[in-house]
Amino acid sequence: MRRGTLLAAFSTPWPALAAEVASPPGMFSTVLQVLLGLGIVMAAIGGAAWLARRYVPGAGHGHGPVKVVGAVMVGPKERVVVIEVEGDWVVLGVTATQVNALHTLARPERAAADAALDAAAPRFPPPGSALARWLNARRDPSA
Repeated sequence: MRRGTLLAAFSTPWPALAAEVASPPGMFSTVLQVLLGLGIVMAAIGGAAWLARRYVPGAGHGHGPVKVVGAVMVGPKERVVVIEVEGDWVVLGVTATQVNALHTLARPERAAADAALDAAAPRFPPPGSALARWLNARRDPSA
């Protein structure tokens, strides 16, 4: 059986075999295939980044022992940054080439109270937004 198929393939003229091969796809289908593949790869990269940010400790903001409290630009490439490390605030001078510790101070009591209130406060929309007015109307039908 195999010998007959092989013999038939070699006995057929080559131009006839070339005619049986499907014509190459058009340019539109090739571009569409490339764009679809690129979209799938980009979606996979975005999904992996989202999963890493969501489930890997330290990949997101506010995790770990160091938290940025605030920063202010004092020049085109210079800024003063306040970070919190285990309850202490460290004031840093940051330039393009180096980081210097300027001062260390205890965390202010007001900041500790504000952080506790922020953590306990429910996350509602801004008071003037349409969603806030709608939620208030649903909560208090007399208003």
